[in-house]
Amino acid sequence: MTTVLTRTHLDSLEAEAIYILREVAAESARPVLLFSGGKDSCVLLRLAEKAFRPGRFPFPLMHIDTGHNFEEVIAFRDQRVAQLGERLIVHSVEDSIARGSVVLRAEGDSRNAAQAVTLLEAIEAHGFDACIGGARRDEEKARAKERIFSFRDEFGQWDPKAQRPELWNVFNTQVHAGQNMRVFPISNWTEMDVWQYIQRESIELPSIYYAHERPVVRRRGLLVPVTPLTPPATGELVESLMVRFRTVGDISCTCPVASDAADPYAIIAETAVSTITERGATRMDDQTSEASMEKRKREGYF
Repeated sequence: MTTVLTRTHLDSLEAEAIYILREVAAESARPVLLFSGGKDSCVLLRLAEKAFRPGRFPFPLMHIDTGHNFEEVIAFRDQRVAQLGERLIVHSVEDSIARGSVVLRAEGDSRNAAQAVTLLEAIEAHGFDACIGGARRDEEKARAKERIFSFRDEFGQWDPKAQRPELWNVFNTQVHAGQNMRVFPISNWTEMDVWQYIQRESIELPSIYYAHERPVVRRRGLLVPVTPLTPPATGELVESLMVRFRTVGDISCTCPVASDAADPYAIIAETAVSTITERGATRMDDQTSEASMEKRKREGYF
């Protein structure tokens, strides 16, 4: 009797991502995996486990901390790193502000874009030549221009017109001193793929990815969480709603969506009928043009 093995689309995406992670480890002198505690980086950690366990990861983990993160996410980040027994490097935007390399107009301003400066400082300090991240091409138009191995010059700048061809998954990883690669193993995944993989692999996530009650105000078509960094404006009505976060970033620019989805199955069902991208529906700093996001990426934004 012949046994027929069927390969699902998740199996194919997983195999591609594991191949890319192993390629980074083999070809780069000093790679690092960016881990924020967000859902995409949690998927990357599971893929790294499959690629390299039972040995240790051939790279440290690193988080660029804005100082304006949700407490639940930072607590989860530290818990997950402790479970893995891996090394976590944290570089803070606060330190860049203290050095004067980051200057904000006001204390409450979003620090999301400012992460680019801190990231470039961290790359230089540690000599990293490849930064592995969880960005996906379906997130927004500027990210759709990225290669899987995305070349940055000695100034940390990205030129979408000067990227290297990747025919037949053959990657050119050569960089000179000061240059580096941003590597995106889950480039070809969608938000739906990520949640289906989370469900299949039983990947633990910060609690704010699932439905919970939270005070919010309605502002420019978004549900803005009420926090000390994002207080209600005069005249705004504070409502207590059941919400969840589709993506997690700086508190000052990240919004939840109304939802009662309390597990991956329910989120997959919601995602299947959603007509708005996760960043378009939840990121105040992405309510701008494609050109604005591309400009930030050219300057070093991940």
